[in-house]
Amino acid sequence: MPVFRHHPPHVTTITRFLPQGAEVTPHHHDVHQIVYAGRGVLTVTTDAGSWVTPATRAIWIPAGTVHEHRAHGDTDLHTVGVPLEADPLGLDRPAVLAVGPLLRELIIAYSGTGSRCTEEARRLLAVLLDQLRHAPLQALHLPRARDPRLAAVCAALRADPADQRPLAALGSAAGASERTLARLFRAELGMTFPQWRTQLRLHHALVLLTQDGPALSVTAIAHRCGWASASAFIDAFRGSFGHTPGAHRALVGPATTPATAAARTRSRPRRSASP
Repeated sequence: MPVFRHHPPHVTTITRFLPQGAEVTPHHHDVHQIVYAGRGVLTVTTDAGSWVTPATRAIWIPAGTVHEHRAHGDTDLHTVGVPLEADPLGLDRPAVLAVGPLLRELIIAYSGTGSRCTEEARRLLAVLLDQLRHAPLQALHLPRARDPRLAAVCAALRADPADQRPLAALGSAAGASERTLARLFRAELGMTFPQWRTQLRLHHALVLLTQDGPALSVTAIAHRCGWASASAFIDAFRGSFGHTPGAHRALVGPATTPATAAARTRSRPRRSASP
């Protein structure tokens, strides 16, 4: 599995190709950053949990936040550094943002710009930040548990998202009552147990939709993620992402920009490299 060393803190705007399974080790930047996967799916993880970014979403990472990336499927990565004084969101923690067609093209264009000291590049960034101010926040955060009993339940479900056991049975295995765990889910993770499990299953579905090798059917993915039927999975997926799993698979497939095409050519030998 290729592992990429991180840039110096000031190098935050770039376009590059991450092959399936590539990881970017923990690092931070002195400015804010927008992280976007124009193709594939990217997971961003901090000590507060993980965020997932398909092609219709971007992740906002505040300055100083230690984070790492992992690519699911061959991924075209676009990142944009945002100066501290130009912060359009005022957020102190990572967040997932909806990306419409215009914002998508602005991120791709700006991250592929050779020089960002020109007046044209500054105008491009100004429009990008203006669009970002109006990008709706999306609830795609999977928080990390602190309490060891809650962490044990979360780990069991991460290992098998299709696990159908109720909270009482999961709690019995972890040494906690259903009532205690229900309280911990709300207090530590900010959501109910069913809400957290749905988030986990959606994250897992995004990964399965982009994996290498023969494509799994929507029904197979639904069952692997714990939904009783393909229709229930499709409804949940559409409710979170605005389109069906089949449409998503087409969306994250062949999109390629000249910059990422060149990066893919350079990345054919899988080896460690600086991003």
